[in-house]
Amino acid sequence: MNVDIPMRTRELLTREFTLLGVRAGDVLLVHSSMRSIGWVCGGATAVVQALLEAVGPYGTIVVPAQTPDNRDPSRWSHRTVPSQWWDTIREHLPPFEPALTPSDGMGAVAERVRTWPGSARSGHPLTSFAAVGRQAAALMAEHRLDSLLGDGSPLAALERAGAKVLLLGVGYEKCTAFHLAESRLPGLRVVQLTAVVRTENGREWVRYETAGLDDHDFGDLGADYEAEYDKDAYLCRAMVGAATSRLFPVREAVRFAENWLAPRRPLRREPGPAVGHESEMR
Repeated sequence: MNVDIPMRTRELLTREFTLLGVRAGDVLLVHSSMRSIGWVCGGATAVVQALLEAVGPYGTIVVPAQTPDNRDPSRWSHRTVPSQWWDTIREHLPPFEPALTPSDGMGAVAERVRTWPGSARSGHPLTSFAAVGRQAAALMAEHRLDSLLGDGSPLAALERAGAKVLLLGVGYEKCTAFHLAESRLPGLRVVQLTAVVRTENGREWVRYETAGLDDHDFGDLGADYEAEYDKDAYLCRAMVGAATSRLFPVREAVRFAENWLAPRRPLRREPGPAVGHESEMR
């Protein structure tokens, strides 16, 4: 371990979040990397405590809590398993249950928020979000099956609530708010996905159609957003621990992304392939 990197405590992180621009009452959509932050006394729990202290009793913390395993194993893009296993996985894959199903690959902070006492989670079996705080239940209330990250998802509720995005040691490639803008583009390809859910009849596979999403250019989109709003009220940058961090409003980022993406994404009105892009898991 590099002893030149200072240790972070909950109290120090709270001050650093405040210096970044987090304010009491804020609603934050947090994408984070514990590795980037550095060594924190208390780990992910201390980071969540610091976030909650920074937003205060009227604020809310939201994280992605996605479950990329909840689709047919032949379509897994985040991992591969032998094809001989597929039938067994199809038969035994546990159904999505908001209170029980862990998020996968979203990071330690996101998983800690998901399991926090009093947390709420949206009901999508693939692209759910989790939240803790004053508005948690209201923000997680709607997540339509046909809206991965669109207007029928918590992202739209966050936009309406005047939320901010906090990129804590991660880049714009992880910014799910950009998908809300993408989902509003005309002529998006339609993809067919499947998921295991629990219904009144027990465990069932369901099939649904939704807009296909693609984050391949989100890094470039974020760089242009940053160039446009450098030293502006729409972008705050600072170090939190050892992590380069950014704070900006969902509403402004989505508006910018809609204008940026429109001329760069060709219209596609024909049906897409039978499975979505890996970026649906952001």
